[in-house]
Amino acid sequence: MTFERRTTRQVVVGRPPGPSVAVGGGAPVSVQSMTTTKTADVDGTLSQIYALAGAGCDIVRCTCNEEEAAEGLARIVPRSPVPVVADIHFQHTLALAAMEAGVQALRLNPGNIRKPAHIKAVAAEAKDRGIPIRIGVNAGSLDPEIAERHGGATPEALVASAQRELAYFAEIGFDDVKISVKASNVRLMIDAYRLLSETVDHPLHLGVTEAGPPPAGLVKSTAGIGTLLAEGIGDTIRYSLTADPVEEVRAGRTLLEALGLRERKGLDLIACPSCGRAEVDVIQVASAAQAALTDRNIPLQVAVMGCVVNGPGEAREADLGIAAGRGKGHLFVKGHVVRVVPEADMVDALVAEAERIMEEGVDAVLASADAGAEAEAEATRLELLATQGEDVNHVEEHVERIREITGD
Repeated sequence: MTFERRTTRQVVVGRPPGPSVAVGGGAPVSVQSMTTTKTADVDGTLSQIYALAGAGCDIVRCTCNEEEAAEGLARIVPRSPVPVVADIHFQHTLALAAMEAGVQALRLNPGNIRKPAHIKAVAAEAKDRGIPIRIGVNAGSLDPEIAERHGGATPEALVASAQRELAYFAEIGFDDVKISVKASNVRLMIDAYRLLSETVDHPLHLGVTEAGPPPAGLVKSTAGIGTLLAEGIGDTIRYSLTADPVEEVRAGRTLLEALGLRERKGLDLIACPSCGRAEVDVIQVASAAQAALTDRNIPLQVAVMGCVVNGPGEAREADLGIAAGRGKGHLFVKGHVVRVVPEADMVDALVAEAERIMEEGVDAVLASADAGAEAEAEATRLELLATQGEDVNHVEEHVERIREITGD
């Protein structure tokens, strides 16, 4: 599955030999998050940055809201495994201080740094240092004059705010810019980014701001970000969740991998929704498998299926899977049953086989399949079909009863 991505210019956050990430211009869509620690707490912030990087974060943002935070950044940036962006609000002097601290990019909110002289002073310094800036427009902090002119926080108002900031930058010849036009309203966010993508060719940073805690925050963020990515819009993303920022990164990586925009680096667990044919508690087994496999960073698609009747066939494209039947787990690789294990050992067997695939490869595991495993699985499948029938949920019986009730 591929999407025709919108063509944009490219900015690079960071500079070799230090960490650097290209954004836009055909570079892979990157994942961002923001630390929740006090930036002045150097060790605590670095600990969180390393956790974010371990989860797949490409770029991290830290607040720079006071002098102590800028001093903290001077100690954090040289030790960070990923580029650091300073988040600036209200005080342009803190943007200048953050650049002196060595940050690889800035995020400015045009809604609360409004004096043209201050904006241009920051842009001039960024230009001299080769540091890109994200114009971070937010529906909740629009300049009142722009909001009034456009009738509130409309897509046109958000884009106008970004354009005004770009005009200030253009006056001093600075165009190393990314842009975001975030809103907590998903429909507004989507429409604003669509309009922006038709208006400028700068790389776009996608996000639904203040999305809230999971699961609602995940749904809103995925609805907004996923819709735009599927249209080819967006070059870097952030899930803004009221949660551990590591969860933001995992969500972002999962979305990009699901859309085929990044190579899978983590687990993709699929599971049937369960039905009357299920031989085990699918929810419990799937949850146990998820917990056992997630932290192993195994980049496989793994299936947990409730019965052997349809399981291996329905999940034949999965790298690995297990299906239940008559008190046993039927372990399959690429749709071929390779082993049959006791039901109590299903999750352990799944983990062991996943590790074998990572060490030896799919072909080697298929070649070492237990003799008779396929035949045993087929016998169980036929036995279940004979006792349960194809219509395991008794649909036709219900249809007949309905006809009796309605008199047809």
